[in-house]
Amino acid sequence: MRRWGWIWARMRRSRWRWRCWRRCRLFSRAATRGRCASGRARSMADAADIAGRPERYRFGAVILAAGASTRMGEPKQLLELDGRPLLVRAVEAAMASPAWPVVVVLGAQAERIRPVLAKLPVLVAENPEWSEGMAASIRAGVRTLTQFSRGLDGALVALCDQPAFGPETIAALAAAQRATGRSIVAARYAGRRGAPALFGRTHFATLTNLTGEAGARALLNGPEAEVAAVDLPELSLDLDTPAEVAAWRARAEAPARLKAEG
Repeated sequence: MRRWGWIWARMRRSRWRWRCWRRCRLFSRAATRGRCASGRARSMADAADIAGRPERYRFGAVILAAGASTRMGEPKQLLELDGRPLLVRAVEAAMASPAWPVVVVLGAQAERIRPVLAKLPVLVAENPEWSEGMAASIRAGVRTLTQFSRGLDGALVALCDQPAFGPETIAALAAAQRATGRSIVAARYAGRRGAPALFGRTHFATLTNLTGEAGARALLNGPEAEVAAVDLPELSLDLDTPAEVAAWRARAEAPARLKAEG
């Protein structure tokens, strides 16, 4: 209990600093827009467009990182890209977005992975049933999210092994939610909908009672009247094998190599 209290107090301090920083940025931007009549007109148009919707869509993030990485041969959560572990990259992407709080679900080799999160203001949910499949991790993550932050409008569920996942990914999903008002907004790549996905609070009960290896697939495959899709083809690559890691690194290093050779 003392341990949770320490984590929560630390998160509250970090949250206060983050909120102050955001307020300063927002105030600065608002002041700049205030000098421009066209900026005021755009603000009025935006306000009219979202009339009747919540002033702010509050959502938290759940990062799934409980897998055993059997095909990789080592915990891919700790695999370093650009000098940062893959899991840390995903967490920092969520932290750079409006999502709060951020929950990380650990399972296989949790004690080995946990230290990389020590300095990050996140909640860690351990999933002892990780071997059951992704549904068990979503259950654990959403339960922790709603327990520690009541009143959320939605929950972002993301994977830790998509190297192209970043703050701009979350921004695209959040923008689609604002534009459509749909209860689910999912990334679309390789001809299907998938993670990351933003689920409205009406789906929390379903998410906390999922079973099986398919995760939230049934929800993502719902009718278009309920699910909005955002085309994000760069997310089609997730890192499951050493060959995929080598291909990603070669692709990421290619521009610098060409510049050096040129």
